[in-house]
Amino acid sequence: MPPGELRPGVRLKGETPVADAPNPQSDAQRKYREFLELLPLTLALAGLPPSEPGKYYGEEQIETRLFAVRHAFKAAKQIVREAVKQ
Repeated sequence: MPPGELRPGVRLKGETPVADAPNPQSDAQRKYREFLELLPLTLALAGLPPSEPGKYYGEEQIETRLFAVRHAFKAAKQIVREAVKQ
């Protein structure tokens, strides 16, 4: 092996190998998948009634519903974490 070359699998101190490097695209995909998987539980926990046909929500109503969904999503993630630990 020529001087200065490393064996396969050996890396310099502090160097992150390509396989271990964080991949923002796969992280975003994982979070998106998690969101979609938790969506039914999230909506059930939020307890929001469906809108009536032909009626639209105002800005305040949308913000209120968004607040409920965000908190329900956090609760859904916590429920899943606790269930997995058991």
